Amino acid sequence: MAEIGEQAPDFELLNQDGKTVKLSDFRGKKVILFAYPKADTPGCTIQACGFRDNFPNVETANAVVLGISPDTPEELRAWKDKINLPYDLLADPERSVLESWGVWGEQTTSSGQTYVGVNRSHWVIDENGAFIDIQIGISPQDSVDKALAAVGG
Repeated sequence: MAEIGEQAPDFELLNQDGKTVKLSDFRGKKVILFAYPKADTPGCTIQACGFRDNFPNVETANAVVLGISPDTPEELRAWKDKINLPYDLLADPERSVLESWGVWGEQTTSSGQTYVGVNRSHWVIDENGAFIDIQIGISPQDSVDKALAAVGG
């Protein structure tokens, strides 16, 4: 499990347009990376739109937003267009990054049922690639609020 102050492991994934995006491409900026279970579902839309609606504050704080899920680039493109997101969504259908970052696995619903999926989370990474905020298993709105506070946006 990652800790505050540690370097974020680099990765590369395809975005909604099928273009390769590397985390290290954003050095010199803060990065809000949020993991969500499934594009175009209620909680995920709240989280994604929260970052969309606060995007001017993110940019003012010299930060970028990246979403990551096990969806395909095609599914991400459709959702990005539908809700007009100004940032990249990253496809991890093999769940390699989600697993290595500790947010893919068995989850328990509020009613006690278990399933395998993404534990909604976010990480805020500073300009030098170090973690400054880590929230694993967070509600959609709290994720937006806490990530924005961490970047100063």
